[in-house]
Amino acid sequence: MAQSISIVLVLALALLAFAPLCFCGKTSGGYLYPQFYDRSCPKAQEIVNSIVAKAVAKEARMAASLLRLHFHDCFVKGCDASILLDSSGSIITEKSSNPNRNSVRGFEVIDEIKSALEKECPKTVSCADIMALAARDSTVIAGGPSWEVPLGRRDSRGASLSGSNNNIPAPNNTFQTILTKFKLQGLDVVDLVALSGSHTIGNARCTSFRQRLYNQSGNGQPDSTLQQSFAAQLRTRCPRSGGDQNLFFLDFVSPRKFDNSYFNNILASKGLLSSDQVLLTKNEASMELVKKYAENNELFFEQFAKSMVKMGNISPLTGSRGEIRKSCRKINA
Repeated sequence: MAQSISIVLVLALALLAFAPLCFCGKTSGGYLYPQFYDRSCPKAQEIVNSIVAKAVAKEARMAASLLRLHFHDCFVKGCDASILLDSSGSIITEKSSNPNRNSVRGFEVIDEIKSALEKECPKTVSCADIMALAARDSTVIAGGPSWEVPLGRRDSRGASLSGSNNNIPAPNNTFQTILTKFKLQGLDVVDLVALSGSHTIGNARCTSFRQRLYNQSGNGQPDSTLQQSFAAQLRTRCPRSGGDQNLFFLDFVSPRKFDNSYFNNILASKGLLSSDQVLLTKNEASMELVKKYAENNELFFEQFAKSMVKMGNISPLTGSRGEIRKSCRKINA
């Protein structure tokens, strides 16, 4: 009897020892898990959340900006904070790439978080993890789902301008090109449609969708999949030339609320970007997913959270690879 109890105890302790793995994302670089900073920097998540909340309260658009920053980082060399590096020495910044120039923002918020964390626990929390947490917190603050963020990423010591130019899906890419870019990162059509749902918040510039209004296929005609009166409305602030930086809500129905109205807009032929509308018109699997998420907000939230964890697991640097930057904008000396 005593022997069987001791065997049970040994088994129980063995299971406890591996308990964190239940929350892990297994990556090629090792394990990421939500409790990574529980001992080394227990207030890390609280600090990130409070600064993100303050930034979004000051400017609602910042929620979408921080979410997008994480996405544009992960699609280039993995989630390694390479997007945050400024040009210096042999490093050419990704901030000057076509998808990022005059577009990605939120760097000052990341700087503020990093500064607070360096005071609380120096040389401990990576910039890559800060971005992953800020993306989750932004989603929640905007009314979207929450999820446990696997942590333990380290920061890169380089950037890739060519990777940024080539790997990030563009608003005028074909459906197949976008799907291929997702598949190259280990993501599938379900992830593509769910993550596109982040366009429920935020803005796009006139230059991102102008071709849909005037010359979608090179024949001088507007995009036939764009609802006509909506297109006419957009033309008033997005002329044939000029007004490149004019901002438009990606989801005009509830632009500051994270919900599934983005998918209902697509069903009404009122997706703003070509990359939004093609989810309905160019592929049967994605069309079915658009319909499902349009009618079931809970299903969308559930999948969005799963896909964000999956995206956050793209090729992180773990263990002794990379470094913990002191400043997110430059590599350590």
